[in-house]
Amino acid sequence: MTDHFDVAIIGYGPVGATLANLLERQSRRVLVVDPYAEAYPRPRATHLDGEAVRILQSAGVGEMLAEGLGTYPRMRFEDAEGALLIDWPRSILPGPHGWRDSNRFHQPDLEAALRERAVSSPLITLQLGWRATAIVQDDSAVTIEAMGPDGATTFTADFVVGCDGARSSVRQMLGAELEVLAPPEQWLVADLILHPGAPELPEGTVQYCDPVRPFTYIEGVGRRRRWEVMLRPGDDPTTFAEPDHVHSLLRPWVAPGDAELERATVYTFNSAIATRWRNGRVMIAGDAAHQTPPFLGQGLCAGLRDAANLAWKLAWVLDGRSTASILDTFQAELRPHVAHYITEANRIGAIIQETDRERARARDAMLRAQPQILTPIRPRLGGSGESSADSLAGTLAPQPRLRDGQLLDDKTGLRFVVLSRPGLLGQVTDETRMRWQQADAALLEGEATGYLESIGAQAVIIRPDHYILGTARSAIELDEVTRTIPLAAGGGVQ
Repeated sequence: MTDHFDVAIIGYGPVGATLANLLERQSRRVLVVDPYAEAYPRPRATHLDGEAVRILQSAGVGEMLAEGLGTYPRMRFEDAEGALLIDWPRSILPGPHGWRDSNRFHQPDLEAALRERAVSSPLITLQLGWRATAIVQDDSAVTIEAMGPDGATTFTADFVVGCDGARSSVRQMLGAELEVLAPPEQWLVADLILHPGAPELPEGTVQYCDPVRPFTYIEGVGRRRRWEVMLRPGDDPTTFAEPDHVHSLLRPWVAPGDAELERATVYTFNSAIATRWRNGRVMIAGDAAHQTPPFLGQGLCAGLRDAANLAWKLAWVLDGRSTASILDTFQAELRPHVAHYITEANRIGAIIQETDRERARARDAMLRAQPQILTPIRPRLGGSGESSADSLAGTLAPQPRLRDGQLLDDKTGLRFVVLSRPGLLGQVTDETRMRWQQADAALLEGEATGYLESIGAQAVIIRPDHYILGTARSAIELDEVTRTIPLAAGGGVQ
């Protein structure tokens, strides 16, 4: 008999593993298929923002990661002579999400934590070392054909999500194309581990804005350090990452005996978004759906937002709370969101990558005069923007500590949350109470009143992915916001 699952995830990188754990925490039965038996052991992504760590908290690995997260105290920009252009400090204290706004991390540690939690759950089935060779859907299910060490096998699932990276086979099966938003750029990425007694290196991140050869230096966790080096016309990408050449490039900072060269490779920094993220029961997420250059550190963060957005919507469809049409809001909400971040990353990348000397001098003067030009604006979710009279709808809600000392998400789990001032919940209609019951909403009255006061609201409804559905200044407005919770007719659980 073919095994059947609620959701099959193709790809077991950090996005796929996070989605699996988020779905498992909502009691969904999950299959994960990946051609590699083990996680990639070398560093890749190095930055997580506070929202991303909060999503990982919701996936059940926040405490496992906490000790391994490093501070990201500052980013400096220097000109070709090494003179300071901008010193951009970052807070090392927890921000509004309950975590620091900028965190350094070692990706293999993150993947190990996600996999440790997944393997402990009877609801998650791992088919590692197996490659999905075909995905066929009909009105009732999706059939996944896979090839592995024991030959061919078949699984079925209600839904499939491709989290299988930039060269996604699921994206190809969807018939989606990549829309290129900016020309690709090639950079060397070199990861090193400092030996004891190595020279003192800068704190945080430094952008060396030298038009002859732009460099980026990143302080990783522990003794790990990364340099990123822009390739110029005439550079041979097939030899640029050879150890002797890497050491010659890094001679101003470290000698070969100062550090172990753990990895060096030439990456193509892409700026692209898939034209289609869903076809019926099949979806894509993470790098399969969008790719961004690293200048804002938002590549993995964007993929984790995908997982958080999809997880509760898939669970609601499977429970019968929402119709499958809610899955169309995945791309509608997050495509403009990620496009904004890609555009911002390209804008900052263009500043860093300037290679014309005259334009570089003008850039340096501009940065000294207007350092705020580098600060990105956090966008709203698509579909909840300018037309909404509620300026906070579609923005990210904070995660306050409650009166018992718990962080909000630890108290409520992956649910809609109604935060209100004392006495307000008793004034709503019976219809509103019924919708809260159908949505399994967490009702918190008299909690986080300082936050409510700061936004001038009597109540706020927060979605399971931590974005604000709407705010209310009265019981009548709370009734109105509650009616926008995306429940199917009847709204019950199957």
